Parts: sequence; structure tokens; C-alpha cells
Amino acid sequence: MPLTKGPVFRHILVPTDGSDLSDRAASTALALAKSMGARVTALHVVPPYAPPLPVMEVGFTYAMTEDEYERAVRTQAGEMLARVAEQAAQSGVDCDTRVVTDPAPWNAIVDEARKSGCDAVVMASHGRRGLAALVLGSETQKVLTHASVPVLVTR
Repeated sequence: MPLTKGPVFRHILVPTDGSDLSDRAASTALALAKSMGARVTALHVVPPYAPPLPVMEVGFTYAMTEDEYERAVRTQAGEMLARVAEQAAQSGVDCDTRVVTDPAPWNAIVDEARKSGCDAVVMASHGRRGLAALVLGSETQKVLTHASVPVLVTR
């Protein structure tokens, strides 16, 4: 009896937060994409601008203006995504990059996978357990719960 082939992915979403774990997840996604002839979309989610709050003892503290914040996060996101794009180019994998703003990264990841027609997500887990996982939540867990496509989680 012949073995059945597993799924073949054509478009893989690779969320990155710039961490070493995310970089390793991107490497895994690129190797998978290369083996299947798939393309990737690298995604970075930035939180929306939050204006500074007054500190009662000293008045307002200095914080970035909305324009400064937008420039800073876009620059930082560009650097993170450039690492994935460069690695993709070296691997011969077609790669698009996206930056989206959303207060809930998991929601942006699930939404981008749907909008871009991705048939898989490859992402890292920071491996928080116990109280840290409960308090901080797990973006990866939320993606696993809400995504309508397969999610490969790397460590």
C-alpha cells in the first residue's frame, strides 16, 4: 500500500518579533518553503501608538510623538523583516514582507494569514509556563486556537 503524501504548502506566513527564536522559526519556515516550492510572507505586528500619561509628581514625561513612534517602529520592523527577506533570497525562496498595527498580535497574524491566502503559519513559542504564561498570555496559543490553517510551532 503506497504512503499518502502529507500536505503541500504554497504560501507560508512567518510572524517575527525580531527575537532569536523568531529568527530560528523563520529558518525553519524557509527550509520548509524551499522543500515544497512555496513562498513566504514575513510579518511583524506593531502595537498602536499610546500617548504618554502624566506622572503626578513631575507633570508629563517625555515620550515620542506619534510621528516619531511611527518612524521608529517602522524602521525597527524593516530591520527585522530584512533579516528574513535576506535569508529567503539566499535560500532561493520568494518572500514578501508586511508590517501591520494591531494591539493583539495573534489577531493580526490570523487575519494576515486569511487575507494573504496563506495555507500555513510557522512561528516560535517563547515557552512561557505557569504564572508567566497565564499573566502574559501566549500569542502562539491564541494563533493555534483561532487559525484556520495549520500552525507549526518551533522552539
